[in-house]
Amino acid sequence: MPAQRITTRHDTSEPRFVDYPKPGPDAPNVVMVVLDDVGFAQLGCFGSGISTPHIDRLAEQGLRYNRFHVTAVCSATRAALLTGRNHHAVGMGVTQEAALGFPGYTGRIPRSAATLARTLKDNGYNTLAVGKWHLAPKNEYSASGPFDRWPLGQGFERYYGFLGAETNQWAPELVRDNTHIDPPSSPEEGYHLTEDLVDQAIRMVQDQRQAESRKPFFLYVAPGAAHAPHQVTEEWVEPYRGQFDDGWEAWRQRAFDRQIADGLVPDGTTLPERPPWIPDWDAIPEDQRRLFARYMEVFAGFLTHTDHHLGRLFSYLDEQGIADDTLVMVLSDNGASAEGGTTGTLNEAAGWLGLGEDVDEAIARIDDIGGPDAYNHYPYGWAWAGNGPLRLWKRYAWLGGVRTPLVVRWGDRLAERGGVRPQFCHAVDLYATVLDAAGIAQPDVVDGVHQQPVDGRSLLPSFAEPDAGEHRLVQYFEMFGSRGIYEDGWMAVTDHVANQFDERAHLVGSFDFDTDRWSLFHLAEDFSEAHDVADEHPELVRRLEGLWWAEAGRNQVLPLFEFPGSMAHMHPGEFPPATVGRYAPGGGPVQESQLPAIMGGFELTARVVVPEGGAEGIITAIGDRHGGWATYLLDGRLVATVALLDTTTRLTAPEPVPAGEHVLTVRYEPGPQARLVLAVDAVDVAETPLPGFLFFPNLGSSGAGMLVGRDRGLAVSADYAPPFAFTGDLRAVELRSGHPHARPDRSAELRIALAGD
Repeated sequence: MPAQRITTRHDTSEPRFVDYPKPGPDAPNVVMVVLDDVGFAQLGCFGSGISTPHIDRLAEQGLRYNRFHVTAVCSATRAALLTGRNHHAVGMGVTQEAALGFPGYTGRIPRSAATLARTLKDNGYNTLAVGKWHLAPKNEYSASGPFDRWPLGQGFERYYGFLGAETNQWAPELVRDNTHIDPPSSPEEGYHLTEDLVDQAIRMVQDQRQAESRKPFFLYVAPGAAHAPHQVTEEWVEPYRGQFDDGWEAWRQRAFDRQIADGLVPDGTTLPERPPWIPDWDAIPEDQRRLFARYMEVFAGFLTHTDHHLGRLFSYLDEQGIADDTLVMVLSDNGASAEGGTTGTLNEAAGWLGLGEDVDEAIARIDDIGGPDAYNHYPYGWAWAGNGPLRLWKRYAWLGGVRTPLVVRWGDRLAERGGVRPQFCHAVDLYATVLDAAGIAQPDVVDGVHQQPVDGRSLLPSFAEPDAGEHRLVQYFEMFGSRGIYEDGWMAVTDHVANQFDERAHLVGSFDFDTDRWSLFHLAEDFSEAHDVADEHPELVRRLEGLWWAEAGRNQVLPLFEFPGSMAHMHPGEFPPATVGRYAPGGGPVQESQLPAIMGGFELTARVVVPEGGAEGIITAIGDRHGGWATYLLDGRLVATVALLDTTTRLTAPEPVPAGEHVLTVRYEPGPQARLVLAVDAVDVAETPLPGFLFFPNLGSSGAGMLVGRDRGLAVSADYAPPFAFTGDLRAVELRSGHPHARPDRSAELRIALAGD
């Protein structure tokens, strides 16, 4: 470009106006809906019998892909989807909760893998996102960032949703753009996250269209559904009452029959038999069958409720006359989840930790399932059925973990609409497909950083030609040590099923990488991985295993490892060093990852002034009744409540705190005889044993934060209703980690503080 001419006068100078980027004239709007933990057989248009009429309508107007694949867990699939690269190649080998310090497991998408949102924005799109993110390390969730890996740092211009793996549908941990916010209303006022997310999505598109309708938009919609907790109002559950009473085997068979009849599954496909670790429904006691059916009724209602609200978004596109110019893709990030264990759970975090639950207690609380008083997940028999006719489930490289629904709609750009496409494809391909549809070339350099190769290939040829050739001949899979490799119609997969459930001993499979057996399936003829032909083709198995190792080396998969199912075996020497945090009332939540670590012991002190007549209210609170802890004054007395996986410990001081200035203390002393202690002005006034390991897995996965002087959402204890703001003068709070007995006696220090020195 020649140098611009600027003289002392306007009429002899040459202006050069800002040139905004523009995509091609036929670039579509793009709406990408990423459902969570929805199995291959769980949408109506994929044979389920669960009512999803709005997604089904998309399928009638578009296409269904029956050989679409993902990575087996959420963060990894979302990274592959948004970057077009294999998940290990962009540091997302597992989930964000497990950044392990190896190149394939940093939990941080590198700058050499600019996202789809960034690429579209740089080429004239507006980019909008609502819902689950789960692509930032949890120690970056706080108000201090860094924000590079939040949605606005990854190419989106607007964001409303939650950063973590999951959240409570009634009282979510919300973020707008780069700011933590409170939910706009309460469960009592009818709030539900899915409805809120769709409201926000419609408003974002409305604002964008009114401001600049000539620009296309990319809208990324990631509801919390149908990840646990499965939560929805009873009106959505009632239509399903009794529909699952004959059990998972019968439900799975009906879904399979519909899949065959609809051409989703090829004629001649074998439906694999129920494996031994899935209970025989008829052998389950009647009261437990009613409980297990109720779990599934709630899940079905939750999914139908989600479809209803997505339907509002799709209807908005119709009303605006832009539906035919919008490329819509609906998919799930992995197969149905078995993290509820054999019997289901009222607290999902307990389920995926492999901690059993008293079934009789769950039966007694059956009416809580789906509501604010439960954080429920169904038994894994429903996950097995929901992935039918495929084997296994989320977390594993078997097809039940990595093959999910994909529905595509794009007006008359699709040939033979309403059909099923059989081409083998993967989440990485959707990035290339969108760029191809928009007429945008993959950038070589972004912000001065050379971009790493894109692994995805466009699906556009199959949009126009039902019989288009296979574009993806090789694809590796790996998750938690479970390994698979696909090549040109063949799939080899290991029996490495290092399971997180109590039923580990009943699973078929080894737990040593060196002795894992590779099974072999000819997927071109065996859609469901029903017939292991490894013994008939040993040389092919060896070659595919070698190909897997080559792909693993190319994509940063190594070293292999598996996650422990529980942190209960953590060595005391692994506790983080003692740290201290100081806080004051006001402001937003302090994220759990930014607080001093409490599981090795802690001391919480609060300097308060109690007025005449007494005070009450929250001093600090984090989490809720499903997992969290709070310190507060109730009827003037100091109270500490710890809700640990639905086991609640409550400790109350015997006397009210008198008027005046005081230092209030809560101590957790870990060990074989762990205890919780309350102190007023450095004098112990109450103590109680604290059973279990002080570990709150739900706080990190949900992005929960500690509030000072108030609470929000769902309370930690039935003692109060949020906000329960502190009515005295809360001057300062200090949280100091480490075993209190390992530190010097602070009683003199506290008395000096009370004296005002």
